[in-house]
Amino acid sequence: MNVDHFSNWLFTEGKATKTIESYVNDVKGFQSYLQVKLKDKPVLSRFSFVRYKEQLIKEGYAVSTINKKINSLKVYNDFLRTKGVVYESFIQLRKDKIKIAAGSERSVDALSEDQVEKLLFYVEDGNKVSTRNKLIVYLLLYTGVRVSELIGIKIADIDFLTSHLHIIGKGGKRREIGLRQEVLELVRQYMKEERSESVFRHSDYLLVSQRAEKMHRDAVREWLAKISKELGFKLYPHLFRHTFCTRLLKKGVDLTTVSKLAGHSTVNMTAQFYIQTTREEKMDAVNLL
Repeated sequence: MNVDHFSNWLFTEGKATKTIESYVNDVKGFQSYLQVKLKDKPVLSRFSFVRYKEQLIKEGYAVSTINKKINSLKVYNDFLRTKGVVYESFIQLRKDKIKIAAGSERSVDALSEDQVEKLLFYVEDGNKVSTRNKLIVYLLLYTGVRVSELIGIKIADIDFLTSHLHIIGKGGKRREIGLRQEVLELVRQYMKEERSESVFRHSDYLLVSQRAEKMHRDAVREWLAKISKELGFKLYPHLFRHTFCTRLLKKGVDLTTVSKLAGHSTVNMTAQFYIQTTREEKMDAVNLL
């Protein structure tokens, strides 16, 4: 049973497309671990699951990310049982999910100001970074959009007169995000130069690739992973969203405004993830005594 069979099963179970994609990617990650680390066939067992979970913890994945992967593997376990490939439930969510004690701080990864400056300096090099890719960084950093929202931006979504970007987020919810002038100028530059030369220049979507009229989210992730090696710190799309919210809060923007800009369903969601202080800030506070 390969992941294609799993994907088809999820579809017949009525799962949403994005949910299927998430489950399948998590299972592929698990299978890759088995083949590379354990030199084993990609078969789920209690032993392989526990080793994989330990590896995720060792690599420093966020608790929420690890728990999401555990949930995906539990669904995969259910699929394998349904098809008669395995006969046991190797994963028990109540037992295996990592728990956070009530009242514990939840840390959110975000770029430091030094890392932001280093990144912005890096994308200024036109020999290394195309105008489109520079625009990707600017949009992620200065709007906090999800990667799915980023690739879904259409030219018509940008109001050059009012300097606003219109986004359709999760559940079809609409929100407006103000655009800095340097972002708008970069959009104009990209459309005038690189995009005008593309075979997909008539696409409704802002970001086009060499092979499609709409850029794929994996292309964004892969490019960020590539330049991470040169910059010396890890980059991925959602890190920019965390950075966007964290920077706004640290600059004194009120929680309600940040929540609306991020498109969170509730202010509590914003508070839960972004009200945090760094280790250095805590030490500075203690030193004031």
